[in-house]
Amino acid sequence: MPYLTDAGPALRTGGAQQPGVGVPGYAHPLLAPAEWAGLNRPGTPLHWAVLNIDDGPGARPDPHCLEAAGRLRNARERALRGEAPEDTVRAAGGRLLGHIDLAHGGRPFGEVVADARRYLDWYRVGGFYLDRCPAERDALPAVRRLTGTLSALLADSDGADEGGGRLVLGHGTHPHPGYAEAADQLVTFRGAWTDYRWSQVAEWTAVYEPGRFAHLVHGVPRTHLEEAMRIARWQGAGTVFFTDRGGTRGQTDPFAALPSYWDEFVSRIGPGISE
Repeated sequence: MPYLTDAGPALRTGGAQQPGVGVPGYAHPLLAPAEWAGLNRPGTPLHWAVLNIDDGPGARPDPHCLEAAGRLRNARERALRGEAPEDTVRAAGGRLLGHIDLAHGGRPFGEVVADARRYLDWYRVGGFYLDRCPAERDALPAVRRLTGTLSALLADSDGADEGGGRLVLGHGTHPHPGYAEAADQLVTFRGAWTDYRWSQVAEWTAVYEPGRFAHLVHGVPRTHLEEAMRIARWQGAGTVFFTDRGGTRGQTDPFAALPSYWDEFVSRIGPGISE
């Protein structure tokens, strides 16, 4: 399988490193209680989960989302302190990220920052997932300006911990290499298994640690789960989400629900990874 383009020497020796889970956004907690509870199960190797109320933070605080955010945040705080949990909320310490749609660079700067402030004020998120982030070189200065502002907001918020906040750029494809210095992590693949299994990674990614990249793949059959894991390791993805849910024929967002093999998926990754 052509998992890698020619990247010179074997820079992927770190490919054996086990990735963690990034959840691109479950349905509303009231509609998907099992999905949100799954993030809090013992040993879940969660890096981050995205909170998306209404293509953003919504017009006012949502009580169900406030509860879900609080449980995940409290689990992270206990994990970082190394304390034994007092209830069944025992996640591996993943961050909650607020979903912000950049509309491929089409949204005004002030509107995006206003969304970020609402997420911080209402839900005390630990970072942001910037969906539909542009990938072209000419959009890079604007994205850098935005991520610099969001980093400053996170540093001044009470949602950030000693590890700081986290910014994830949801390109869904390989962007211009300069984006790697604009955020903590880039989503360099988001799409179907039929495309992922034949995908190639951009050569420039080989000089970065696996933690800098994330892959989100739907339509992965259970019988190909190990193959998908192998591709992610070889391509240097430090954070992954695989699901057998589809995204065709009018179906809802394939990432809005747990995969049928959720337990097997997280067990293959391994317990207790946190960032």
